[in-house]
Amino acid sequence: MKIRPVILCGGAGTRLWPQSKKNLPKQFIDWGGWTLFGKTLERVKGSIFDYPVITTNSAYLNLVKKHLIKHKIKKYRIILEPFKKNTAPAILSSALLGEVSYNQPMIFFSSDNLIGKINQFNKSINSHKKYLSDNNIFIFGLKPTSPSSEYGYFLTKKILNNLNKVHRFIEKPNKNKVKEIVKKKGYMNLGIFFARKDSIIKSFTKHQLKIFKHCNDAVGKSKMYKNVYYLNKTSFKKLQEISFDYAILEKSTDINGIKLNIPLADLGNWKDIWKFFKNHKSKSNMKKNTFHRPWGKYINLYSGKRFLLKELIINPKSSISLQKHNYRSERWTIISGKPKITINKKNFFKKPNEIAFIPRGVVHRIENPFNKPVRIVEVQTGSTLKESDIVRYKDIYGRVN
Repeated sequence: MKIRPVILCGGAGTRLWPQSKKNLPKQFIDWGGWTLFGKTLERVKGSIFDYPVITTNSAYLNLVKKHLIKHKIKKYRIILEPFKKNTAPAILSSALLGEVSYNQPMIFFSSDNLIGKINQFNKSINSHKKYLSDNNIFIFGLKPTSPSSEYGYFLTKKILNNLNKVHRFIEKPNKNKVKEIVKKKGYMNLGIFFARKDSIIKSFTKHQLKIFKHCNDAVGKSKMYKNVYYLNKTSFKKLQEISFDYAILEKSTDINGIKLNIPLADLGNWKDIWKFFKNHKSKSNMKKNTFHRPWGKYINLYSGKRFLLKELIINPKSSISLQKHNYRSERWTIISGKPKITINKKNFFKKPNEIAFIPRGVVHRIENPFNKPVRIVEVQTGSTLKESDIVRYKDIYGRVN
């Protein structure tokens, strides 16, 4: 029996603001001919998969349909959620569809992960299919390469040659706790779930009966039109907004971890985007897009529609000019160092991972008074993204307009 892929595509995904917005979440952002949702659709074209089910809401329905046409996916089903209720109702709704066989294996993907080595990933999925039962659920984990408190983690113990039973979940721990988790060979929770349909339904009837009843009503009273299931609004509105992790995983005793060793990017914030594009540029391309200035240098990493992604490197004891831009705004994410930032008449210091936003027309400056370089990810958005759009008021290098 083939595996039924379910793509969870209803999230707002606004962490890439100002590029991601309410009507254009990160999974639909065009990164030069590809999107994260498009990559997910390509991933489920493998021979091990049945036709996909996509859960989304009315705000994104047209975007989903355009992607399906572009990626030449002719057979599919869309579940249209009338309200955003998080991943637990989305997963249960797809499992309750009558056209999904009762014991069919189902895999649930978020639409905003970028996974490499697809063949290896699919092979791992298929090899674990035989271990699925009407009681268990598998989750996928990745060995962390650096401590990050932006993700959840899990710890396992081996019970069979190929099975690792999850005995503890840790949701977004601080960095010191992550270091302990890494020492204990813990894995980052990727939010990818693998289970049979009957196991999903059994888990909800056991741990979340109220959610099951309302969701069952919403699906049972749904109307289908042109491959889209329109869930019943009255029943769906009664559902609790809750994630699958909290609703089911933390209450279940039969959760197994599949440990992956493949390239994966969440691309959940501009720091992740910076890492991705920097790692995927050749040395010659990096050199071509590096521009030196008296205060240091900047690297153009990606140019999209009305936005530009750059890396700024400000040398020790250096400063950009006190300036403004007439046609663009800027969003800075501090990567390393401790810059002194001026916005209008306010001065303050920023630490790594902190953010500053500079609206169009606002006077600003970055200074580095310390002995180590400052690295900043800069996202420019606006109608004109050229170096000529700089009005300088003060400059220690004599470059005042």
